[in-house]
Amino acid sequence: MNKTPDIEPTIEEILNKALEKPISREEALKLIETTGDEYQALIRAADRRRQELVGDEVTYIKNWNINFTDICTGTCGFCAFRKDPGQEGAYFLDVDEIVQRTRTAWDDGAVEVCIQGGLHPDVDAYFYEKILLGIKEEIPDMHIHAFSPMEIFYGASQAELTLEETLKMLKDAGLGSMPGTAAEILNDDVRKVICPGKLTTSQWVEVIETAHQTGVPTTCTMMYGHVESTEHRVEHLEILRNIQKKTKGFTEFVPLTFMHYNAPLYKQGISIPGTTGTEDLKLYAVARLMFGDLLKNIQVSWVKLGFKFAQVCLTAGCNDLGGTLGEENISRSAGAQHGVYTPPEELQRIIRDLDRIPAERDTLYKNIRQL
Repeated sequence: MNKTPDIEPTIEEILNKALEKPISREEALKLIETTGDEYQALIRAADRRRQELVGDEVTYIKNWNINFTDICTGTCGFCAFRKDPGQEGAYFLDVDEIVQRTRTAWDDGAVEVCIQGGLHPDVDAYFYEKILLGIKEEIPDMHIHAFSPMEIFYGASQAELTLEETLKMLKDAGLGSMPGTAAEILNDDVRKVICPGKLTTSQWVEVIETAHQTGVPTTCTMMYGHVESTEHRVEHLEILRNIQKKTKGFTEFVPLTFMHYNAPLYKQGISIPGTTGTEDLKLYAVARLMFGDLLKNIQVSWVKLGFKFAQVCLTAGCNDLGGTLGEENISRSAGAQHGVYTPPEELQRIIRDLDRIPAERDTLYKNIRQL
């Protein structure tokens, strides 16, 4: 007896199903390659799913970035921020200066300070602890969103502590949440090309899951548009989704398009010059349909994309515009044209122009106030 061959679902059938439950990895691969009318249908489906899950609010946070040092032992091919000790432009802020900048941010209305820095040879987990204790003593109500998984991994190693010991110590000192950066693309073949000295995929997952188990929530990110394939992008999303199923510790997903202009990876002819606009929109849309109600918040990085295109991306399944920011240095070093403080009124204007509702939030999306 002949077996009837399986008939592959059409794009329309996949999108109709996506309105009820998250799409599979295989379906995501098919959607991310769409063109023409099917591409337009993907964007519409993602926007409809966004409305069903989070409504018409577009959130943002009043925050401030502090990059405490650009001195780094790392060798990431996409980074134009790092400096060697003694190199022109190299700096290292002491704890008092970090606390003072946090005080200024608080006085200006920020409710979150985001602190990250290079892998300085003299830095360890105990230095991170000093930063947290200093800020909490001066401004106890400031939420501290700090230290990437790479920094946690490095700081723990430098201090000869386990990941769990490090994260418990930092949480006790006032760490409120962590940025889920250093993820880049979670595929070790890709990582060997773009960041050979960085933690592996499994090490990144271990830091994140340990943070979640310790009670420290994190964001999650993807830095894409360099040497990876669309298959790698979907594989990355699947890894994030599986972590979220296990821990429920992610607060938001933040796609970060590769800033190629000053990046060594691009200058050496290894990478492509970032993504196109349609690639960005398809990634946002597919992420929305893959995550579904597992991870409801997807952020558009106006620092990477600029205000006009960030507004467009809000129509492809996204519901957050990130922060007002202060002195964002890492993206600008790579060639981004944005990254300096923007007033809340500008974000509100962009949101209202879409006939959406601006809303201020806290880091963990627990307190949201419509404007």
